[in-house]
Amino acid sequence: MNKYQAILGAAALSATVLAGCSSASLDELNTKVDAIAADVDALKAQQSKLANDVAFVKSDAARANERLDNLARRYKK
Repeated sequence: MNKYQAILGAAALSATVLAGCSSASLDELNTKVDAIAADVDALKAQQSKLANDVAFVKSDAARANERLDNLARRYKK
């Protein structure tokens, strides 16, 4: 019975210590998660803008290549 009480007491003590530490560390972790989420949102917005820019540049390059191809067909020595 004494072993059981000692184990139960140690478990209760460790739970109390962990509960005190967990609220402070949870707040810190929540803050870090919020900061990371904000960074991810910013990166998504930046990636979306870059994707739009790349699409525009591709279409512009395709038009330029088409004009060059038309010039090359008309050119005679």
